[in-house]
Amino acid sequence: MWERLGAVDWAGLEHNYGSAEDVPGLLHRCAGPDPTNAEEAAGELLNLLFHQGGWICSAASAALPFLLHLAADPHTPSRRTVLELVGMLAAEGGQVTERFMDPGWAPAWERVLPEVLALLADPEPEIRRAAADAAGACTSPGALLLPELLRCWRAERDPVTRLDLVLALGQALRREPAGDRSDEVVSRLRSLLGSPESQLRLAAVHTLAAGDPGLAAGRLDLLLDAVRDPSVELWQHTSSLESGAQGVQVWTAALFAGASTASVAFTQGLLADHPDEGQRIGALAQAGGLLSQWRSPTDALMPALVARLDDPVTEVRYRAAELLACLGPSAAAHADAVAGLLGDTAARTTRGAETVAEAALWALARMNDPRCLPGLADITAGSRSGFASTSAFFGSARDAFHIPVLPTLDEVLVHLPDHADLLLPAICDRLGTATDIHVLQRLCDVLAAWGPVAQPAVPHLLDLLGDDKNWTAAATALAGIGPAGGAGRELLLARSTAAGSGSDAELAAWAYWQVGGDPEPALKVLGTAAAESGSPHPALSKLAALGRHAAGVTALLRTMTGAADTWTRIEAAHALWAATGDTGSTVPVLLEAVQDLAEDTYLPVMLPAVRHLARIGEAARPAAHLLRDLPNRDRRLHYFGGWRAFTEDESVRTAVDELLITAGVGSTHW
Repeated sequence: MWERLGAVDWAGLEHNYGSAEDVPGLLHRCAGPDPTNAEEAAGELLNLLFHQGGWICSAASAALPFLLHLAADPHTPSRRTVLELVGMLAAEGGQVTERFMDPGWAPAWERVLPEVLALLADPEPEIRRAAADAAGACTSPGALLLPELLRCWRAERDPVTRLDLVLALGQALRREPAGDRSDEVVSRLRSLLGSPESQLRLAAVHTLAAGDPGLAAGRLDLLLDAVRDPSVELWQHTSSLESGAQGVQVWTAALFAGASTASVAFTQGLLADHPDEGQRIGALAQAGGLLSQWRSPTDALMPALVARLDDPVTEVRYRAAELLACLGPSAAAHADAVAGLLGDTAARTTRGAETVAEAALWALARMNDPRCLPGLADITAGSRSGFASTSAFFGSARDAFHIPVLPTLDEVLVHLPDHADLLLPAICDRLGTATDIHVLQRLCDVLAAWGPVAQPAVPHLLDLLGDDKNWTAAATALAGIGPAGGAGRELLLARSTAAGSGSDAELAAWAYWQVGGDPEPALKVLGTAAAESGSPHPALSKLAALGRHAAGVTALLRTMTGAADTWTRIEAAHALWAATGDTGSTVPVLLEAVQDLAEDTYLPVMLPAVRHLARIGEAARPAAHLLRDLPNRDRRLHYFGGWRAFTEDESVRTAVDELLITAGVGSTHW
């Protein structure tokens, strides 16, 4: 083997980090006597040859026979890791397009396939499992694989390896046309549905479900029995799944489509009481994933979520309260149960050490329940908090995975303008004592979002406005408060004049206008910013609020409605409408921005576009007709994951409902 290794022009080959000249040394290390060094080398090879997938590099094709040689040698300390790398490459070879496939991969794989199949009879169960996984994941025709897989299945006695073989048989079966051999495999797999071993029954459903879409729904009790059985931990040791109960829950839930009756029933079954805390935690994770994608399961799952508030395990209580926070107004009927956790200071074993009580505070805030106010006031005053220190954005719109994190304190407070009078004393006190500009900025962002109801904070903001270091936070708050902050008018004008140009000048001039000053300073700096900034949409948004006063920059706004950037187009269109009343040029721009929303595709830019259309009113009827059915659709509309999946969905539905009203199309109540 090693002689052939030296005959390869490795320097002329490529892996994920460039030249493959380092591959021979790593292959030698994998065969070395030191197990730690061998595993490290195998890990480095995985990173170089596979990394995160996406292509099959030329070095992978050249290394393949040497990897199989190492995997077949019982003296190779890292043989399992090496064989798992082979399986990952084999799976990737079936997914990437020809453009990203090294031409040498297919013939190289064809040559080593007999060696892969030979490892199905290896004395070590771990090697047999990895070989089965590689055989199942590859693209070789089923006819080449099924006879050997069946032979090994008949001989195999290790319960974990049998699971990997069942899945490999199913994968190979899907690559083989109907025939005698296929019929035999299907018959054998169907017989496993009656196996006394629950995990074999589970494996059989997973294997057969692709060819029988109704199978999983019809075997719901079988699936729940297997997933909730202690033997589910066998999957932790498989090569194909390598996951315990929680991973198997997610894997099995994927057998069901969307928010189907079976999907909801499966999740309800998972949420039923179970002696294992990992099972209960996983069930809440699965419920969170389902609820983050669909609205309809809420009523069915709510009782089980509320029941978990009394769980003896901290993580379970926390997750249940956090999910009720995500559901917010929909869970308001259970506010009393949530309030019962306000004294629960048990903390998660996470870096943030969030407490159950903090999850309850967040839930009550989302329910607009005043019982959250004392606790939030204490945290505002500076008490230790597990609320996030910075805003976080997780996941994507189609990830059926919920991350149970808390928002930042300001992201909680912004939901509570109805209770501003009770929270303002704590905020005002903190404005006078905080020295961290980030803390001040977040508190001032809350005041700005609350608007005129934050007027009692104005004297404290005026003090900050005189501080050369922290005045921008105060200016932000005063701009949001509006004319009620008029006492800061002259100070803001002075700041605007002193700043000259740039973002500070824009903020000061804008705030000066918002509190009742003249529009000219804002027009001067905002027009320049819109024309010259690489990200003009914040300036354009402010120009829209200037309304008819911005008529002098109409030509600029009209030009920018044709910009390549969607944010720029929609803010320019809104500003143009506000300045001129022109709907003929602006509504089509905004309508284009929300077009995909009608197909359940949501991007953050769509929310302001819908809100702008709602302001325009009757002239926006084409958009209202386009989106008329949206508020009652089941799929949640969101771009980010975590709690934002729920708040984004609520915001866009509210905005569309407002559009329907102002456009005269009629509201639908979701």
